[in-house]
Amino acid sequence: MRKLRAGIVGGGQGAFIGAVHRIAAELDNEARVVAGAMSSDPEKAKASAAAWHLERSYDCYETMAAEEAAIEGGIDYVIIATPNNLHLPVARAFLEAGIHVVCDKPLASTLDDARELGKIVASSGKLFALTHTYSGYPMVREARDFVASGRLGDLRKVQVEYNQDWLMEPLEREGNKQAEWRTDPARSGVSCCVGDIGTHAKHLVEFVTGRKVQSVCAELTSFVEGRRLDDDASMLLRLEGGARGTLVCSQIACGEENALNIRLYGTKAGLEWRQMKPNTLKVKPAGKSWERFRSGGGYLGEAAARATRTPAGHPEGYLEAFANIYRDFMADVRRAAAGEPALCNYPGIEDGIRGMRFVEAAVASSGNGTIWVEV
Repeated sequence: MRKLRAGIVGGGQGAFIGAVHRIAAELDNEARVVAGAMSSDPEKAKASAAAWHLERSYDCYETMAAEEAAIEGGIDYVIIATPNNLHLPVARAFLEAGIHVVCDKPLASTLDDARELGKIVASSGKLFALTHTYSGYPMVREARDFVASGRLGDLRKVQVEYNQDWLMEPLEREGNKQAEWRTDPARSGVSCCVGDIGTHAKHLVEFVTGRKVQSVCAELTSFVEGRRLDDDASMLLRLEGGARGTLVCSQIACGEENALNIRLYGTKAGLEWRQMKPNTLKVKPAGKSWERFRSGGGYLGEAAARATRTPAGHPEGYLEAFANIYRDFMADVRRAAAGEPALCNYPGIEDGIRGMRFVEAAVASSGNGTIWVEV
């Protein structure tokens, strides 16, 4: 089998996530990024492509989609690493050209755009993956199996938090490109913090528990004076099956780097996972000593064992989790080429649409006096 050929839109010099996508896509030696439209600035696009040693560089994504679909040896799939408002038009261009898509989250800048993209994906017949990276960690997949097996008992309570401090100061007014677009309603959408990291926390809840968030009661705040979008949020959650939860996300939490943590409590046991200590899953059986499960151990379930890449005792990190999403997606690209059905063992278009419903429900709840709003 040949290596798959990937392209990228966005992710040029000065971007945070573009290089992460490339490393993840290439980690298993299954693919190579060969083409890109890496910036809306032609000179920056050219320089970014040269720095990555890409074979082909384009000034705009429309030209890239058309030409890659037409040439022999064109790309098999494209990576979208742009601000949120470009996700829909870029994805449309490549899907309609017959090219599979991997898109950064959230799915779009509005729920209407997300729904439209859902229709385009369905009519195209092409694969679509959304990079909710944290579902790629081995111990997150072990936690999911633990809940599904019934060892937790009946789920009662979920607590998830995702705290950072990088937007404590008005970086958007100091030339920080990442802060500029995330706090700009025209490019980010109706939310900054909830759209950027709250969607990760919500997806983690649904992935691990297997239950959808049905409604939210949210308070969104912009602590930095003059900031147009939220930089902090606190929410109550109601889940399918009667479980209740809390979700806290913040980008002004002083001293926090990337503190994504989840705790579940059932009638038989509780469990806890922390992204900054990703190898460990704590299980808390009723009336017994706590147990600690570690990635790399022979006792892990199939999903966790398959996602484990490093020897026992070595950290399973963000890049490896990201690469697990890509590995499952690329396996489906090969299945599609062989005329076989896709397994879709990765977040997809429906996860993205639900994520946008969640964002807009949280914004609506907060804007109407912190009331309960259905997701």
